[in-house]
Amino acid sequence: MFIDTGMSTQLWRGYDLVLKEILRAEIMPIVEEFDQNMNDDTVYEERLQAAADTFIIMASGLPRASGCFPPCGFQAQGTVYNCMTCQYDSCEFPLDCPLQEITVEENNRTQIWCHVPFVLPSDIQIVWRYAEIKTLLVDQFEEVTVGMDKLFSIPSARLEHSGTYQCEIFSQERSLVRIYYHLTVVPNEVVGHAELQDVFDKALLPAGKFQILPSIPPFSLLRLPSPELLTVCLTSLLLLLFLTLGLLLRWSSKKMDSEPDQTPEPHWNRYAFQIIELEEVTENTIEMACNSFSSPLEDVKTTCLM
Repeated sequence: MFIDTGMSTQLWRGYDLVLKEILRAEIMPIVEEFDQNMNDDTVYEERLQAAADTFIIMASGLPRASGCFPPCGFQAQGTVYNCMTCQYDSCEFPLDCPLQEITVEENNRTQIWCHVPFVLPSDIQIVWRYAEIKTLLVDQFEEVTVGMDKLFSIPSARLEHSGTYQCEIFSQERSLVRIYYHLTVVPNEVVGHAELQDVFDKALLPAGKFQILPSIPPFSLLRLPSPELLTVCLTSLLLLLFLTLGLLLRWSSKKMDSEPDQTPEPHWNRYAFQIIELEEVTENTIEMACNSFSSPLEDVKTTCLM
């Protein structure tokens, strides 16, 4: 006798045993009585129908299979028990997952995770492979690492790190899933990025006015003054020195004129002659210093001789 449950015939893995226990508990007592010919056949027919109704009610309380996790991978825990065939049905997904795109700037850290949404066995082995081109062909990849690490990390991405990375998970030497990641490393133009950031910052100024700053050549603080300026400075210092000496001598002569004449006449005449001679030397030195200026400094020379 066929029992039509009127519902989905697929159950979660493990509940097939519960289903068998329910069926055995309802049917086996009737089978034993039938073997012993304890009642008429019509009685057993009614009891079998009642047992079938009870089985349907109890089986309907069991959780139904909600399906596998698409779109890829062999999911052992996702297989379901088919009540019609009394066998397990697999998810029937391909091992190769769709290609996923990852973009990272140059010199930045990037991490690739070998992650699947379904439960994996405890004895897994993970193999990482790499191909320089964008591809899903298995023979284009070269093996990089083998172990149990689900994370593939690149501390500082460079342009040569661009390509396709494959993560394949094994269990007892059987492939469960292959995941593909295509990594694109974008060149990091430091100067262009800095200039763009500077323009953006200036655009945020009030009324959209750009604050234009004068360009300062590098190492401008280390530049020495021009030779003409050095000549003017040194000549000015010499002029100041000689003028100071002349003023001191003139002040000394005036002081001696104000004092009583206590020295003989020849001695005073000799001292006055020395003062006149020193003044002439000072004037000659000033004239020579002024003559040392170049033609563009004629105005300064005229001022010195006045």
